Amino acid sequence: MNRQPFIFTTRQKNPKKPLNQGFLYAKCMNGNQYFYAYTNFTVKINQMNRTVKRTSILFFSGLISTAALAQKDEIPKGWHMMDKATSGYHGISIDKAYEFVNSKKLKSNTVIVAVIDSGIDTLHEDLKPVLWKNAKEIPGNGIDDDKNGYVDDVFGWNFLGGRDGKNVESDSYEAARVYHKFKSKYSGKTIDISALSKEELFEYDMWKRSEGEIAGGDSKSNALELIFLKRAYTNCVKADSILRKAMGKDVYTGKELGEFSSDDTDVKKAKNTLYGLMSGNDALESTNKDFLEGFGDYVSGEEKKAQAAETAPTPYRADIVKDNYDDFNDKFYGNSNVMVSNKSALHGTHVSGIIAAARKNGVGMDGVADNVKIMTLRAVPDGDEHDKDIALAIRYAVDNGAQVINMSFGKGFSPEKKWVDDAVKYAESKGVLLVHAAGNDAKNLDTTFNYPTPQLLDGSRPSNWLTVGASGDPKAGGLTASFSNYGKNEVDVFAPGVKIYSTVPGGNTYQNLQGTSMASPVVAGLAAFILQYYPTLSPAQVKMVIEKSAQSPGTTVKNPGNDEMVDLSELSRAGGIVNAYEAVKLASTLKGERKPAVVKPSTTVKPKAKN
Repeated sequence: MNRQPFIFTTRQKNPKKPLNQGFLYAKCMNGNQYFYAYTNFTVKINQMNRTVKRTSILFFSGLISTAALAQKDEIPKGWHMMDKATSGYHGISIDKAYEFVNSKKLKSNTVIVAVIDSGIDTLHEDLKPVLWKNAKEIPGNGIDDDKNGYVDDVFGWNFLGGRDGKNVESDSYEAARVYHKFKSKYSGKTIDISALSKEELFEYDMWKRSEGEIAGGDSKSNALELIFLKRAYTNCVKADSILRKAMGKDVYTGKELGEFSSDDTDVKKAKNTLYGLMSGNDALESTNKDFLEGFGDYVSGEEKKAQAAETAPTPYRADIVKDNYDDFNDKFYGNSNVMVSNKSALHGTHVSGIIAAARKNGVGMDGVADNVKIMTLRAVPDGDEHDKDIALAIRYAVDNGAQVINMSFGKGFSPEKKWVDDAVKYAESKGVLLVHAAGNDAKNLDTTFNYPTPQLLDGSRPSNWLTVGASGDPKAGGLTASFSNYGKNEVDVFAPGVKIYSTVPGGNTYQNLQGTSMASPVVAGLAAFILQYYPTLSPAQVKMVIEKSAQSPGTTVKNPGNDEMVDLSELSRAGGIVNAYEAVKLASTLKGERKPAVVKPSTTVKPKAKN
């Protein structure tokens, strides 16, 4: 899953539109944001965590209408936690839930939540108090004190690192890896499908899909789209150069740009170009530097994808990690650096804050659950994750006491799905709940792919899996997020995922981001909250509680795939948005199916004093 701020892709959102009004727009793998700019094509820039804005911007010429700068109603920070009846916002009613458990005088039990993601800022003021720490590991001594195979795994583990301290930040896309891995085996050959085993048929079908994505399609159209993107980026860089000189500063935020005015025609045009983009992506709190870096990274990634048909992807992971990837038993690779950089840790830090940022401490924002320890497992690069890393991360989480695992990532291909399936079944056998983001392509998961999935190769479905779509609010684009994947059978519930305010790296800072990547930790936090007070509930019971207590919005909603108005039950199994208050009320009526987990104090072993 791509962790860059901008991931652009193209598709025809409305096939009925004439070709000269097709959409050229973006997709961020963690679930990001959408921005529209009308020209001969509509450019949709999907940046991590933002809202859809439709404007009349002529993106490539730098012209923008006054109406395009008009903002939607401001939505309050932390709206996703609010109660609809008292605030008017379609949040999860977490304060009422706390009032309920406090009225029952229930004991709160510590719950460990593993976050398999891009990394985490371990120094953030709102996260330091809630980080899981391996009590058996002495930090920084270079010794595997607890003999689990992972040296100095104090906060968790980085499966994207080398023993020499180097780390994978950018990686290739799975479609390209699959295409080139099996090209010599299948390309140009007649395959007797009837003679293939179940496993071989899965492999062949996956390769055919990768062939269609990498080598098929309208190559001329794809080339034109890349030209547009490169031109757009170039225009933004030029605009920034003009603005830095005019404003007398090299670094400025989108808000500062909005407040800046000039009578110079060129400066006005430059402002309209860049401010329109930043505003449309709800990136006004970002700096020009960060915004353009994300845009540039995306364009670079698209250039790499354009070359994938002829050139095998660079083996970024193999060159750094140096494990035998084909041997699942070669698993003690990586390093203990779970942050790597601010850029890498952005997504994971934001996700972790949603789950468990310190509550009621007077700073920043509050997480959903107040007695949680976050275990950090870095396995998601800027690009698509590798199945081996995800499978081992799940197993690490289970073996080290996690009760809930959040997975805010996804991809369209899974060549080593069996490894992941086995890890999912292992988690199920140990009573660990898995919460997965549905994805941000506005696609129906009943008919498409977003791995990992609860559809296992052996035909079974685990009882410990929740797939989460993203909801919003009428004041922030509508009750369903326009980017969210959906599925009457494959998406379990919806949860707030639009303009979610949470922790980000870089000096105790916070930011609005959006995507199903943000909706999933809302549900993971809710699951942890339920287990705090009802620790004997099994994963299947927690899943049932969250689904059965989900609240129908009481009105039809937009289907993200075609904008038709439908009941939410047509887009998910539960047909509702999660509600913490209703969930704990339902949980209080159940008899648990297991013994409560015992979580040892989260303190590290202190080094012995030297004589």
